[in-house]
Amino acid sequence: MKINRIAVQLYTLRDYLKTPEDIARTLKKVRAIGYESVQVSGMGPIAEKELVKILADVGLICCATHEPGQDILDNTTKVIERLQKLGCRYTAYPFPAGIDFSKPDHIETLVKKLETAGAAMAKAGQVLTYHNHAQEFVRYQGRPVLEYIYTQTNPRHLQGEIDTYWIQAGGGDPVAWCRKLKGRLPLLHLKDYGCAADGRPYFAEIGQGNLPWPKIIAAAERSGCEWFIVEQDVCPGDPFESLRISFRFLQKKCKSG
Repeated sequence: MKINRIAVQLYTLRDYLKTPEDIARTLKKVRAIGYESVQVSGMGPIAEKELVKILADVGLICCATHEPGQDILDNTTKVIERLQKLGCRYTAYPFPAGIDFSKPDHIETLVKKLETAGAAMAKAGQVLTYHNHAQEFVRYQGRPVLEYIYTQTNPRHLQGEIDTYWIQAGGGDPVAWCRKLKGRLPLLHLKDYGCAADGRPYFAEIGQGNLPWPKIIAAAERSGCEWFIVEQDVCPGDPFESLRISFRFLQKKCKSG
């Protein structure tokens, strides 16, 4: 893992991205921490041209995005055009809104639409990935839905954006899933899993929770991961400080590796 391949999922900073002025200030602070790239998500309204200029001005690149799931499935052309404007190759289906994984027809329809959208994006030189949460670990036909989604789609049309926290929360093994998606894992969400004194899990800064980061990073690298994307859904205080803690931990891993 190279330091310039560590990015920030901007959803972490969503409360600081309401206006173009907010976005410019926030991205400048992200770059000052040391990050060189971001995954665009959680922003208020801003034209792609303006966002591209802000990114260039502060010295950041857009390595990937999250786009609304309905747009990906039902208005793929809109997503393709947006990524072209951003000069970005990767996006992820972010969340299965409106999908009931207890209903087989919902699962089958989602799989078909992901395959169709991914094929259209591949034709445009782009890559659709799938961002998981815990609910994809509901079992379907004897295996987790997440596994079914990947086995029923063409790797050229749907690749992975494994989220380490949600894999753990769903009862899976982040290391095993990084290995499982060998050659199909361009993006990885680095998100640590902590446990409070009362037994409740919480989102932790990287290295402050319980996930085995050396094993996860090594497995992801062997599977061809291109971007290691830090995300923290909920921070205990200042999210910029949380991102700083995570970056310093990963920076040390880069130097020691």
